[in-house]
Formats: sequence, structure tokens, C-alpha cells
Amino acid sequence: MAAAKAVATVLLVLLAGPAAIGQALSVLPVNVLLSPGQKATSLTVTNKGERETAIQIRAFAWSQKDGDGDFQLTATNLVVLSPPIARIAPGASQVVRLILRQLPEGREATYRILIDQIPPPAEAGVVHVVLRMSIPVFAMPAIRSFADVQFHLERKDGQIYLVGFNAGNLHESIRDIVLTASDGRKLKPESSASPYILSGVTRRWRIAAQDSQPLPSETLQLTAHANAGAIEEQVRFVQAQ
Repeated sequence: MAAAKAVATVLLVLLAGPAAIGQALSVLPVNVLLSPGQKATSLTVTNKGERETAIQIRAFAWSQKDGDGDFQLTATNLVVLSPPIARIAPGASQVVRLILRQLPEGREATYRILIDQIPPPAEAGVVHVVLRMSIPVFAMPAIRSFADVQFHLERKDGQIYLVGFNAGNLHESIRDIVLTASDGRKLKPESSASPYILSGVTRRWRIAAQDSQPLPSETLQLTAHANAGAIEEQVRFVQAQ
């Protein structure tokens, strides 16, 4: 994916107190995709700040709750990270090795790597800002793999929801969702923190409040962007479960 080749740079400066020191870290790649049978890869963390910094690197199994797609992170020993703690001089980089203890079977395995900056010793009158970066890791199974998100619409408690169920064995990423009614009205979901739908997960996007005028039909045109390309399809209302 193109995003995997980008550099994620995090720069936070807290403008509070007598003085504030911001830190800048970058990580490459910003998400990790392990091909079938691949058990090892690496990340590069670069200190773009003016002071030495220390980081802690931890691995978690990543799942999603049905509904809003919130992350669920669980400590795991299936991913080995080396080194787990490192000090990085200004302008220097640290390579972090990632090794899977077990290859996925049946469906994609998903993890998150958390990179936490370790705060330096306290200094009188100085506020230090510490950073956290969360890097998704996708490990593909050795069988034929694809995402298969099936959409429909629901009405519940006076609200409209776009519902997507990923029946495939790979994750999907859904962005730029627009629903168009036959009278030309365009409806968009309320902001969602995560675009991901992991394998076997159902996502629900609440559609932003519209005027009280009823929709002219029970079918809307869905357009969006996914990893596999553009989505253009008709979606229908079904009875909410």
C-alpha cells in the first residue's frame, strides 16, 4: 500500500507552563504488511528532535468490537520485538526487528506495535511532552485471501446507519463514504476515528443528521474508497437486528 511507504512524523509541543520541550519522532513504514509465509521485518524509528530520547516498543494482538470499530489491544507473545527499549541520539535512527512466532492460519493476523517515548527526568519549570505511535501490522495467511465487505442500511431509534460486514479473511479500509439519494441529496457518516474493518467484523457508521424530509426510496447509492479501489454500489435498508 502507498501509505506503507510514507514516513509518519509525530510532533507535539505543549504550550503550557514556563517552558515546554516538544519531541519529534518518525517511523517507517507507517503500517506493516507481512506476505504469506513471511515471519520477519523491521521498523526504523528516527529521532528528529534536539535531545536524546528513549523509547519502549511493545506488541499487542489487535481486534475490533462489532459496531464503532474501536480497537481492542491484548498483550501477546506471538510477536518478538528487538530491542524492546532503546535510546536514540538526536538525528539518529533505531532499527527495530519484528519476528512472528507463529504464522496465521485461515485468516489474516492483526497486531499493533506501540512505540512510547520514555519521559526524561523532571526539570524544574520544564514540561516534557511524550509521544505514542501505534503501528498496525497485518500478517497474511498462506491461503487465497481477500476482503469482502457487504453493505446495507438500517434505521434504528430515528437514526440511519450504514452497516458493513467483512466476510473475507483480510482487513479492508473504507474512506470517503458518501450516500446519494435518488433526489440528489448526499448523506455522509459522522466522523470515524478508524477506517479499518478487520476480518469477521461488522462496522456501523451513523449517518449525519439530515432534515426531516423523508428519503424518496429505500435504496441509496454508496460511493467510497477502499484498498482494492473505488466502491460504487446500491445499498438497501433492511430490518435492524
